[in-house]
Amino acid sequence: MKLGALRLGVFSLWLLATSGVAANSSNRELQLPVLGDTSSAISSPYQEQQLGREALRFYRSQMPTSSDYQVVQYLENLMGQLAPHSDLADPAALQMVVIENPTINAFAAPGGIIGVNTGLLNYAENEDQLASVLAHELAHLSQRHYARRQQQQQQMSVPYYAALLGSLILAATSGSDAGMAAIMSTQAAALDAQLRFSRQFEQEADRLGMQTLARAGMDPNAAGDIFEIMLRATRYTERPPEFLLTHPVTERRIADTRNRAMNLPSPAHAGNLEYHLMRARIKVDHERSPQVAVQRFRDQLAASEGRATESTPKSASESANRYGLALAQVRSGQFDEAETTLEPLLDAEPERVTYQLLAAELDTERGHHEAALSRLNRLYEDEPDNYAITMRYALALMKANRFEQSTRLLSRFSRQRQSDPEVWYWLAEVSGLAGDIQQVHEARAEYFIQVGAYRQALQQLQNALKRTDDDSTHARILIRERIKQVEEMQRTAARLGLSSR
Repeated sequence: MKLGALRLGVFSLWLLATSGVAANSSNRELQLPVLGDTSSAISSPYQEQQLGREALRFYRSQMPTSSDYQVVQYLENLMGQLAPHSDLADPAALQMVVIENPTINAFAAPGGIIGVNTGLLNYAENEDQLASVLAHELAHLSQRHYARRQQQQQQMSVPYYAALLGSLILAATSGSDAGMAAIMSTQAAALDAQLRFSRQFEQEADRLGMQTLARAGMDPNAAGDIFEIMLRATRYTERPPEFLLTHPVTERRIADTRNRAMNLPSPAHAGNLEYHLMRARIKVDHERSPQVAVQRFRDQLAASEGRATESTPKSASESANRYGLALAQVRSGQFDEAETTLEPLLDAEPERVTYQLLAAELDTERGHHEAALSRLNRLYEDEPDNYAITMRYALALMKANRFEQSTRLLSRFSRQRQSDPEVWYWLAEVSGLAGDIQQVHEARAEYFIQVGAYRQALQQLQNALKRTDDDSTHARILIRERIKQVEEMQRTAARLGLSSR
């Protein structure tokens, strides 16, 4: 399904279905509207969170999400850097979905969901530009634009439908084109009102997003820069990307953004090399093959040796291109060449986790499992909560046939990232290799839950229930309770029209 169609569909369903969510929550804690926030009377934050969780699972079932743990970790860290400086009431409730798609897009959905296409990193020339897009989406969430739009639509519904009814009567009685013209003009007026409301939201998100950037120590001028890049990149295309369809960019909007930036502090800093390294990973993934990526980065490395730009200093450009080349060489099986390419980076910054993880991946692909595990164990002991390190370590253990150790690692981590389908998927896989069939079923059930496949989840839970010992009363109680929870999720998804399969 196309992302734009999905977004409009979920948004429309949210407008129609929040009353259904409220009707089903009578046995839960009473949700009072926030004083001074009339949108809370239309749709409570709790209702938005309910929809957000279901929408996130639906997104995952419809789109290929990124399994590059380092890119996901980087984007989550960047979001975590920005969110405390935004106006969000609960930054900890944010959830991110990274979509494997080379086009430009980012979006916010009710309940604290932020979505980012990997293609956005291809267009943003530096971290501040990427951060400006994320800060803009955070502003949409903090100002509850979805609930406020619902309120505006409800307020205009009575005069709109009264005018539409009058037009229909005119069309039925006049026998001419006057009625159809009246209908069209009524619809056009309603659409114009909605667009004006959307423009108001966009201006508000621009202003607050730039304030978030400045408070986070980033350059608010980056907002105008990324808008200009997008406008140039799509000026001659027949159809703009989804981001520009939902966030229309004009010369006037760019000028307004630049004027606002003049009144905000613009800290001078060298930028973040990590952004350019993650951008290189995205470029490798988006190429037709690793071999094509090798040639691309070899050419870029040669060019970057004698070139520097303001947004990408020479050292960052060279390091990113060298890293991209080494990664592409690992992916294409050119292991000796990859070692030679990576060596200067490790010599220059031996403590950089991104370089260490690539060295461990190279060792693993070569079959040098002990060297890879030794390197990953050191990284894990320093940062046991690091997503990329933990996942790479668990997968390296699996490839080294240390299934029980990998299972223990992923089982612990699954409690930390309960809504991450990647963790549950690999826990199911390695549990099977370790011979723990009950855990296979339970982990598969959790994976299916996180991608909205509730029927399959229930089947896995029933299989897990059959495997429990008669003496395992506690385990059976927990599984039965989880079955009840999944059945409730299934009913909620069906009521919202978000059942994926």
